[in-house]
Amino acid sequence: MKHALLIMGMAVLALSYSCKPASSTLSAEQFGMIPNSGKNASPAVGQLIEHLQNRHDTSPLTVTFPKGRYDFYEDGAFEREYYISNHDQVNPKKVGFALENLQNITIDAQGSDFIFHGRMIPFALVGNSNVILSNVHIDFEVPALRQLEITEVNKKTDEVVAEIYPQGNYRIDDNKLVIEGEGYELSPFVCMPFRADKRLAYGRADVAFNPTSVSELSPNTLSIKGWEQAEYTTPGECFVLRTYYRPTPGILVSECLNTSFKNVTVHYAEGMGLLAQMSENITLDGFSVCLRGDDDPRYFTTQADATHFSACKGLIISKNGLYEGMADDAINVHGTYLRVTARVNDRTLRGRYMHPQAWGFKWGEKGDSVQFVESEKMELVGKHINTIQSIKAVDKPTEFGAKEFEISFSKDLPQQLSETGKYGIENLTWTPEVVFSDNVIRNNRARGSLFSTPKRVVCENNLFDHTHGTAILLCGDCNGWYETGACRNVLIRNNRFVNGLTAYYQFTNAAISIYPEIPNLKEQQKFFHSGIVIEGNTFEMFDHPILYAKSTEGLIFRNNTVKYNSEFEPFHWNKHAFFFEHVNNITISNNHFEKQMDWSKAVRTELSAPNAVTIKNNSK
Repeated sequence: MKHALLIMGMAVLALSYSCKPASSTLSAEQFGMIPNSGKNASPAVGQLIEHLQNRHDTSPLTVTFPKGRYDFYEDGAFEREYYISNHDQVNPKKVGFALENLQNITIDAQGSDFIFHGRMIPFALVGNSNVILSNVHIDFEVPALRQLEITEVNKKTDEVVAEIYPQGNYRIDDNKLVIEGEGYELSPFVCMPFRADKRLAYGRADVAFNPTSVSELSPNTLSIKGWEQAEYTTPGECFVLRTYYRPTPGILVSECLNTSFKNVTVHYAEGMGLLAQMSENITLDGFSVCLRGDDDPRYFTTQADATHFSACKGLIISKNGLYEGMADDAINVHGTYLRVTARVNDRTLRGRYMHPQAWGFKWGEKGDSVQFVESEKMELVGKHINTIQSIKAVDKPTEFGAKEFEISFSKDLPQQLSETGKYGIENLTWTPEVVFSDNVIRNNRARGSLFSTPKRVVCENNLFDHTHGTAILLCGDCNGWYETGACRNVLIRNNRFVNGLTAYYQFTNAAISIYPEIPNLKEQQKFFHSGIVIEGNTFEMFDHPILYAKSTEGLIFRNNTVKYNSEFEPFHWNKHAFFFEHVNNITISNNHFEKQMDWSKAVRTELSAPNAVTIKNNSK
């Protein structure tokens, strides 16, 4: 009997496995994509994606690319109208891989180089579920950024001599440098100064590139006169020339479910490395925005953030990545406030996207939970969360490309909400949990990581190595960037911070800066951020400011180690290790400081109760 039952059980198990869909494989070679051929692969990508979209079944399918180099040009590429958060809304856009409305697809490039030409979005993932991109290096043949390596400095003649890289693709017009891309051109007006070791230059942020004249001494060797950097620079320094233009990210993820990236590297993009919006559950494992190794002659990677998540939900996991040389943060997670522009009736408002780089994409759906904030004080309006009953675009036929919406709610609205004041609408449904772990962030402009979500955030086991500004920023702003929202559950644990904050940028008041933008802080009664634990970290500091916090209720700084060095001269305006404004229930305990702390000077507290900060059991 037992033997019969065992056989029956094995048969049922075998049947259950046989019913599961088996993953099949498709080679890109079948569509004419041959590695290292130099051919334009864009038309063949169109055939491949047409095949994928015409599939009748949705069983798992892996598309493989034999390892090698593939070139993708604008000719034959997809052309799409996309509205992308935190980018310049220029349309139409050329797209290398327009992966739209697909299910259960894996793209495995097997370590290949995908080289793009012109101004393109290499990968656009839109409306998909269960799509994986793996084992690919994304780069551009001719980047929009350029760098100048200083070879000579003559202060008497106010002349700097520099080699331009990548070589070629430039011209001199009327003593001005013009960068030539593939199908576009630009005139750089700002630059990032790097030391020869590829670290950002001490004390210099966003240096203007405004010389009186540029001339060519020989091909790729330039004479630059009337540039104020002649006073400060030395041979060996490198200046990355740029504008602030962000036309295209390296990867777009929009309105997708369960998207994963495994061993994906973005070496260059003229916007973000990866921009995700209105998507649920995203995993980055071994995703990097980085140079091609220590011998790469380039100093730069992306024009803006390495990764950016706007109005996503579910769980965002970002782990085992390397982020370097980018012109902004390694990760930024936030939603977007709509500004109240009209009160239609007691249950209906009009709200508008306000930032010029954030509009045109879906903001919310029926059933979403929302709350309201008064912008000047960044305080919640009303006691209860409301629910969207209906939402429709005002200035467009649909939400696509819209800036303004009319939103009806299930409950009556607080009486003060109207266009006569400054109020924002925050979508709480489209807010994610975040795990950011085991990453290296180094040698980048501005900040290391930004988190603005009320859901759980875990930032652990990361190395923040010479970020030019603040390593970690908790923000929130309904006045300028219009990026939500208040953090409620943040754990910053077991990270190592090495000599960041070597220049001034927005919101960079300490190595860790908790800095919501609040114009009227003096009249604020409630606190914006709460529930923050910073523990087990190591800070290696040349300067004073370790932690800054504003409008924060409940913050624990414990079991951290603070070491000191002399790599740079202290220069920051903030001379306090801990600086707090309008805070309550702050505890600094059981930390070890390498030098003796004078607590009367180490801690500065403003706009707070006398007992708002507790200091105990710390050692030298």
